[in-house]
Amino acid sequence: MKIYKIIGILAAGSLMPVMTSCYDLDRTPGYQVSSEAFFLTEEHCKQAMMAVYHIMHSEDAFGMMPQFDGLGPICNLANGGSFNFRNILTNNYSANTGDIKSRWQVYYEGVARSNNVIQNVDRADMTDELKLRYKAEARFFRGLFYFSLLDLWGGVPIYDDTFDVGSNYMNMLYPRSSAEEVREFVLKDLGFAADVLPDKWDEANYGRVTSGAAMSLKGKVLLYGKRYKEAAECFQTVIDSHLYELYPDYAALFTPEGHSSSEMIFAIQNLGGLGQDIGIPLATYLGSRSTYTLNGTGCFNRVLPSNAIVAEYEWADGRPFDWEEFIPGFNTNYTGASGNPWPTRQATFLATLASDKKSVKKYPKDKDKLVKMWNERDPRLNANVILPYMHYTGWYKQQPVDLEFVVCKKIQDGNGMIRLDKDRLCYLWRKFVPTGDMGGLIHEAGHTPINFPLIRYADVLLMQAECLNELGRQDDAVKLINQVRSRPSVNMPGINSGPDYLAAAGRDEVFKRIRHERLCELACEGHSFSDYRRWGVLEELDGVEEGHMTGDYLFSTRVITPRQYLWPIPLTEIDRNPALEQNPGY
Repeated sequence: MKIYKIIGILAAGSLMPVMTSCYDLDRTPGYQVSSEAFFLTEEHCKQAMMAVYHIMHSEDAFGMMPQFDGLGPICNLANGGSFNFRNILTNNYSANTGDIKSRWQVYYEGVARSNNVIQNVDRADMTDELKLRYKAEARFFRGLFYFSLLDLWGGVPIYDDTFDVGSNYMNMLYPRSSAEEVREFVLKDLGFAADVLPDKWDEANYGRVTSGAAMSLKGKVLLYGKRYKEAAECFQTVIDSHLYELYPDYAALFTPEGHSSSEMIFAIQNLGGLGQDIGIPLATYLGSRSTYTLNGTGCFNRVLPSNAIVAEYEWADGRPFDWEEFIPGFNTNYTGASGNPWPTRQATFLATLASDKKSVKKYPKDKDKLVKMWNERDPRLNANVILPYMHYTGWYKQQPVDLEFVVCKKIQDGNGMIRLDKDRLCYLWRKFVPTGDMGGLIHEAGHTPINFPLIRYADVLLMQAECLNELGRQDDAVKLINQVRSRPSVNMPGINSGPDYLAAAGRDEVFKRIRHERLCELACEGHSFSDYRRWGVLEELDGVEEGHMTGDYLFSTRVITPRQYLWPIPLTEIDRNPALEQNPGY
């Protein structure tokens, strides 16, 4: 595995003196080192820039994006996870909800750190060319943080690099700019970054933001604003650069093998190895009790694949999958009986353990049929999800161990079966989850050394397909969808390639294909909540029940109202700044 030197200074960068954001109005930054005493050399500038990168690792920034798929249709958010996020999906939250408040705060901290670089880099002893590059890098991040604020809250106050936080610390009282004003501010930052940043960095700086990342994000911002023609021009620039391509092995893309692939346009860089654990808690939230931890106690499977996403993947020949067709009664045999309301589902999945709990006494009668079915579906399903009676390499007694996913409660470690937290009977993520000890790379589940993509080429192709479809270019949109489907390790048949079930004509039918492809291709990458809101279809999730695959236990039932299209401005911010106007419904 290639070790990227940019990671090595992230921790140091996080300790850099930076101007704090508006959420800390109740204390002055007297502990901070003066910028005049710091921005003197390129190394100083680099450390300040790494402090901006380091923000991405925060769970309240981009360090746990799969939780957002729990607000979309892709994930279950199980008991024991972030109850704040679970409260959002049941519409039981307010302007005081912790995850909402802390995310606002961290995004503005990112803005402040970006502005700090822009304001001070000119004083450093280095070339004008380097100064310009650092400004471009910082402006990319400022655009990223403001776009994230715009996506969740709409219009927000804009504090650019003309605002001196140090001298106006107690007067950060700007009103909200309009959503379009924020969008234009972001587009200006990203356009500057795309013009100035390099196409590639040298190996020592691999992972730093590039012109292609800036152009891709600019296209995304325009797409979210429904400015399809302009967005398409941005995405086409990225495509025509020929700097990026789909990685042949889809499953490997989300392991260290895929870190340096040309599909990764911009990713959170994570590092493993003894004494250099710098990562994000992917294993902690996505893994099971059989996933690696140093003390052997396992992880907590709090963000789980939904039943809906497993059913979304087609047969390998492109036919839609239907549980009812595969196992009659699966979706219709409902009794409501306590403990067994869906008897066909339980019969489909549940095994019985032997009396000593060390082996399986009886598998479900359709076990072999299930395994055969999993292997005859879109290969991305097996790559993304650990499915019943399939296998996974876990960790037990400081050794990698092959485990079968037996669907049963009371499973114990050491008997060849995956153990789920709290006896849950749910699907598990394979994507981003460590196998064994990753050859010695992982030493702490909270610092999983697997890079997490914020922008990858498949997403760009699908966003471009969406733009072209809106512009009436359905044939060109289908070609891009088919590029993603025809990745060598996926090799799904193309849309409009023959059978009626693969036909798509007209805007609405092609759009349905784009929706499906985004769900299957980008599962667990955190895009679906934003997708459903910008498409105006969040209400489709109203009443959806989240729980066990067997149907015997529910975590929660989705409740969707119009207010969920925008989050509330945190009450603490409104108390500090009376000029802020609250979003509707709060």
